[in-house]
Amino acid sequence: MSTLLELDGLVATWRRIHRNSDSGSCCELDGRGETVLHPQPSARRQIVLTDVYCQIAEQIGHVAAMAVAVMTPSFGIRVPDVVWMPPEKWEGYDREGPDPMPFVPDLCVEVLLDREFPEDIGPRVTAYLEGGAQEVIVVDQHGEVQFHGANGPQPSSAFGITLSLERMYFDEFTTSSRC
Repeated sequence: MSTLLELDGLVATWRRIHRNSDSGSCCELDGRGETVLHPQPSARRQIVLTDVYCQIAEQIGHVAAMAVAVMTPSFGIRVPDVVWMPPEKWEGYDREGPDPMPFVPDLCVEVLLDREFPEDIGPRVTAYLEGGAQEVIVVDQHGEVQFHGANGPQPSSAFGITLSLERMYFDEFTTSSRC
């Protein structure tokens, strides 16, 4: 049985894996330092991710980012699809280095489109919230938007975010339109 790694061990493993590669968005580390591989997102998933990023940046400010590695207290190093936090929090973070962000931003977004194991979203949401996120937005495979806060699911965004996503990119549409 492997044990959970301390923060320094996770960061050292992260640095070793990402030293000479550009694979930050396709792999993560669980709490034991084991690699969790993710395939590169499909074209339609990339379109949805970009759309979500643009809508968030437009609605609450241009300090959002895509695929930023973050340290979570219970789930290792994860790479949310989109993150946002106030400008003053970005000032203290070295965005050029390979290290993961040592904290979880105020807002994390996960898009489950094309994900092999969407059932792992519960622990991810919990880890982001335990790590300091005020809100986690989940866009499921059908384009349904869910908001999660410290007290569980919420009917709307605490940040006032509304996402209008193109239906043609989600399973309902793509499945029913096939011959």
